[in-house]
Amino acid sequence: MNKNLKRLAELAGRDKRIIIGLMSGTSLDGLDVALCRIQGHGAQTEVTLSHFDTVSYADDFKAEIRKVFAKKEIDFQHLCLLNPWIGQTHGRMILDCLKQWNIRPDEVDLIASHGQTVFHAPKILHRLDKFPNATLQIGDGDHIAVTTGIITLSDFRQKHIAAGGEGAPLAVYGDYFIFSKRGENRIMLNMGGIANFTYLPGSLDASQVFTTDTGPGNTLIDAFARRFFDRPYDAGGQIAASGKVNADLLRILKKDAFFTAPMPKTTGPELFSLDYVRNAQQRSGTTSLTGEDLMATLTHFSAETIAEAIRSVLKPEETYHVYLSGGGMHNPVLTGAIRELLPDCSFAPTDDLGISGDAKEAVLFAVLANETVAGGKTSFGGRRGVPTVTMGKISLPS
Repeated sequence: MNKNLKRLAELAGRDKRIIIGLMSGTSLDGLDVALCRIQGHGAQTEVTLSHFDTVSYADDFKAEIRKVFAKKEIDFQHLCLLNPWIGQTHGRMILDCLKQWNIRPDEVDLIASHGQTVFHAPKILHRLDKFPNATLQIGDGDHIAVTTGIITLSDFRQKHIAAGGEGAPLAVYGDYFIFSKRGENRIMLNMGGIANFTYLPGSLDASQVFTTDTGPGNTLIDAFARRFFDRPYDAGGQIAASGKVNADLLRILKKDAFFTAPMPKTTGPELFSLDYVRNAQQRSGTTSLTGEDLMATLTHFSAETIAEAIRSVLKPEETYHVYLSGGGMHNPVLTGAIRELLPDCSFAPTDDLGISGDAKEAVLFAVLANETVAGGKTSFGGRRGVPTVTMGKISLPS
């Protein structure tokens, strides 16, 4: 038997595994690297986050990705070159982290790599009848495996699509396994470039678990912080706090058909782009809006669409606890507006549940890899958006 397959079989039979989860989001700020010690699988999954770091991307690295990011027309050769280049770069970043943490590569059982999303095209966006939902993440898993010498699982979203989903959000699986609590209805709200939430019923009934994207999280806020203020993001919401929300622009921003489409649904920067905002400004007669007022309006656009999506699934006779993760949790203007719009919910970071809100998505991909290797028996009822599958392609080091 191939030595790597033999090792996989041995890992599947163990009760504990050491897995590195990787996440690189649409904000392109860096690679989240989470070293997790995972025991059990399915509803018995227990995760300890031993080490975490976000390795910042160099400006050149981000610039190369932006040449193809969320664009319909690109240099195809450049996309082809990026795929192995990102994989090798991520592999070296992992090795650097392990060196800092005094951990040898042979002490790590698996790597779970989300990859870098460059285009997300569910049917709700492309609207081409003969084509299915689609998404593309690059940063080849074989290159990560060979660079690090560690068995790597990657390209998780393709199986989700093949099984009837839209390729996102995938947080639902890990959210259910590690954050569900009997007797407490939980909303796991992640605010990355795109915002999404998972509803976890206090009954622990997996068939009732619900997940959806809500629309923009930080993607437009970050884009206009770069455009008008030469900043990667609005640190602490300071720019938005200095501006005034424009009601006319906010109303037009919320007019897109995405917001009235049935849930679950997914979206991306392909829709919520600079052009989306420019068109809304032209329609609302707000093209002369100051940068500060625009940032205030975009922040409330995210807050209102997040809150309205969550409110649509709440039952008036029950209580709900919202747990925050992602970069948006650090923006008090954004989170403050959401709290005001959902006054009957309690709010806390996922840090209060033992997992850093900054590390959460990387941890969840480690959980997905653990489930693929050792679990895969939990049924979510085969519903649209939550297919019962195991995900990830397996790349061997040699």
